[in-house]
Amino acid sequence: MAEIVPYQQTAPAPTPDAAEQHQYLTFELAGEPFAIGILAIREIIEFGGLTTVPMMPEFIRGVINLRGSVVPVLDLAARFGRPHSTITRRSCIVILESHFEDNSQDIGVIVDTVQEVLEIPSADIEPPPSFGTKIRPDFIQGMGKVDNRFVIILNLARILSVDDMSALAQASAQPTAST
Repeated sequence: MAEIVPYQQTAPAPTPDAAEQHQYLTFELAGEPFAIGILAIREIIEFGGLTTVPMMPEFIRGVINLRGSVVPVLDLAARFGRPHSTITRRSCIVILESHFEDNSQDIGVIVDTVQEVLEIPSADIEPPPSFGTKIRPDFIQGMGKVDNRFVIILNLARILSVDDMSALAQASAQPTAST
């Protein structure tokens, strides 16, 4: 069973311009900075206790038992078409709450290292670029400007899309034609 890293989500104190502020959890994958909106995050746990499941797409590393619930774990690097993440002592699983139809599902994503929670004002978020990134443009919600650098803000609805993942699972399960 995975050990829980102390983390508690708290609501920010209301401010006059609270509508223009957004909080994001920042993390790294292969040395690149990424961010996820804090409201989608349930908790952060240490990497461990992963059980592999046969016949799954390459980006699904397995499942964990989280307080009696089965939680699928995605390797974000593999989901982006890169090699699997190298697991180190700083690797974490970020547990996200995904909503589709009338259901909600906890899904874990492997990240190389969690950094911090940042507030990025709407004025400092640029639209996703149409080219030049190493991941699909529809996986990017925006580019946050933080300390003269950009942080890629991920579009979880696309990354965790049930339709996309089902299509990939079906495609990977298709037998290849032999010649």
